[in-house]
Amino acid sequence: MHRTYSMRQSRAPTASQIQNPPPPSSSTKSGRFFGKGGVGHAFRKSTAGAFGPDLAKKLAILVKMEKNVMRSMELVGRERMEVAQQLSIWGEACDDDVSDVTDKLGVLIYEVGELEDQLVDRYDQYRVTIKSIRNIEASVQPSRDRKQKITDQIAQLKYKEPNSPRIVVLEQELVRAEAESLVAEAQLSNITREKLKAAFTYQFDALKEHSEKLAIIAGFGKHLLELVDDTPVTPGETREAYDGYEASKAIIQDCEDALTNWVTANAAIKPSLSTRARNLSQRRKSNMGEGVGHDLSGQDSSMKDRESGLWVPAGAHREYSNEEEEEEEEEEEPSAETRGREEERPAEA
Repeated sequence: MHRTYSMRQSRAPTASQIQNPPPPSSSTKSGRFFGKGGVGHAFRKSTAGAFGPDLAKKLAILVKMEKNVMRSMELVGRERMEVAQQLSIWGEACDDDVSDVTDKLGVLIYEVGELEDQLVDRYDQYRVTIKSIRNIEASVQPSRDRKQKITDQIAQLKYKEPNSPRIVVLEQELVRAEAESLVAEAQLSNITREKLKAAFTYQFDALKEHSEKLAIIAGFGKHLLELVDDTPVTPGETREAYDGYEASKAIIQDCEDALTNWVTANAAIKPSLSTRARNLSQRRKSNMGEGVGHDLSGQDSSMKDRESGLWVPAGAHREYSNEEEEEEEEEEEPSAETRGREEERPAEA
């Protein structure tokens, strides 16, 4: 690669990163004990619901499946970087215009791989937030079990010893257990709604930024292709000398500037609700008269602007004892090497 012009040389935070600081590196980027795909994916999914309280099993499976998704995304990012390097290597032996354009296309494809890697980190915010709901579900299970156990004991005594004085004691315990369960269930209901909205806001914000930046790269990539002279030539005919080196460098620089300066407020795609959808989203509760409706017009606000935007790591909640989330102490795989050609063309010096 012509490293002087590669986007990978610029490591200053982008406008988007300044506005919304990147999260910690995803936990899926640790080593690999079960390998890159197949076996590890199947093992995580099949064992996800094997341990822990029944209430949390379904969400535990979802959390594991999302981890598989992230592992796949991480693999795609690495593969794209390797593809970018190979594209540049192949083009090096071609004619000047093809060589220069494939070199610059390699820069863009490598940037796509970098964006995939950044998406994994932001996607992990979503997964960890969903995981915190699972942990709350696990903490509610004991109160449900205790209430059910007391109810069963009362029913058994009423059948075997209807006049047993222990029935009164158990009924009093059941009242306390029901009160405890009501508190736990209310907490679960509140946190589930809060964390569900926060989690998918993380995911959709990350997908929106990723998609917009991919569209930017695709647009500049098509501009690069215009520099390739695809006019058919007859045998023995010589093409005109290529003079697009400065133009290709300018395109790469423009693309880098566009990616660096991108922020959510400048997104090209801004979803808007139809009149019908907006009216349906603002329905009033029949028993509240002029109560507040559910207005979706602010759906694009970032987590930074929300009171509930500060997500709580899953570890902050009490987890059940058979936590197996981080069972994969896998051997760390080498990161993709910086690709590129070692020498600059004299014309580009």
